[in-house]
Amino acid sequence: MQEYTFQMLDSDEVNVFVYRWAPEEEMPIKGIVQVAHGMSETAKRYKELAECLTNHGFIIYANDHRGHGKTAFDQGMLGDGGPDAFKWMVKDMGELGKFIQQEHPGLPIFLLGHSMGSFLTQKVMYTGPDLYAGYILTGSNGKRSLLKFGQLLAQLQSLIQGKQRRSFLLNAVVFGGFNRSFRPAATPFDWLSRDEQEVRKFIDDPLCGSLCTARFYQGFFELLMEIHLPHHLADIPKDKPVYIFSGGNDPVGMYGKGVLNLVEMYKELGIRDLEYRIYPEGRHEMLHEINRKEVEEHVADWLLRHVTPSPSPSPSV
Repeated sequence: MQEYTFQMLDSDEVNVFVYRWAPEEEMPIKGIVQVAHGMSETAKRYKELAECLTNHGFIIYANDHRGHGKTAFDQGMLGDGGPDAFKWMVKDMGELGKFIQQEHPGLPIFLLGHSMGSFLTQKVMYTGPDLYAGYILTGSNGKRSLLKFGQLLAQLQSLIQGKQRRSFLLNAVVFGGFNRSFRPAATPFDWLSRDEQEVRKFIDDPLCGSLCTARFYQGFFELLMEIHLPHHLADIPKDKPVYIFSGGNDPVGMYGKGVLNLVEMYKELGIRDLEYRIYPEGRHEMLHEINRKEVEEHVADWLLRHVTPSPSPSPSV
């Protein structure tokens, strides 16, 4: 596998840091996968997925979002993407997608989003669908309640303590209950994976686990409210394939219930090629779980079937 990194100057004159992994030169290229990572992590964590997908003939691009990884203006900016961070995250994804399209004309581009990246991807599904041949959502969820409360709480904290205040309160509101099902918990992040080494890698990575600011959470809650509004959902193309996978013990997906709600919502919208898979006992990061090799191969299989379409999609699992 070939690996290199570069910076993409976006239309807001921010340098967005991008990882690119490609097959060895002699392998024919079948398609492109663009990755949108989750909250408080870095795109570099998708290198292992890239090792699998490059072996199947795919090139992978993954950028660090604003306030994350090496796109953060400095280490002190981790967890704060600046004004209108989520608007610019989506725009950066689109600008990277257009760059990929120019670099590889004629090749299909698939957008894979994990967790926060999956919600950004859900927005791209109706704001910029022409770039992509299909979508993969992992660690995701459907429509949620109490989002308005969270948004108002973040707004209030921004007003009282400052927009760039690191918010222990909002962090507790969003993530505080996620470890409850995993007792005894060795770390605050046991909900991520059953693989203790992977959890430790996340904890030890200086680019992961940053505490986000009040304005970051305000934007996050606003995104979650926006993406499931009926008039936005109506703009999602029905002919683009969607693959959703999750752990059955993922608290973000409400232990499978929220994921099934998302699947049903897309079925009701009339998305014609929709597949999903829930892995029993799997936690939030199925791409860092103890069975991640199996998960990676399922992703590769879905991609291969959609660059060489079969007469009809496989039935949902």
